[in-house]
Amino acid sequence: MAKPTQLKRKSFFVDERVLQRAKRLLRASSDAEAIRISLERVAEMEGYWKFMDNSRGKVKPGAFEEP
Repeated sequence: MAKPTQLKRKSFFVDERVLQRAKRLLRASSDAEAIRISLERVAEMEGYWKFMDNSRGKVKPGAFEEP
């Protein structure tokens, strides 16, 4: 679980339909929570894909055995 952080107030424009969809899919109780969860997930996925790009081609074919 992520450690608590300080929140900073920001002002920006958001498409209301997209925000409501994200809120519903993430089961967030507020718009702000939906935005925070969404940004956190985007950052995690970008880190994952950067790792995948950097490790591409490092494992030799056949290095894993089938169960």
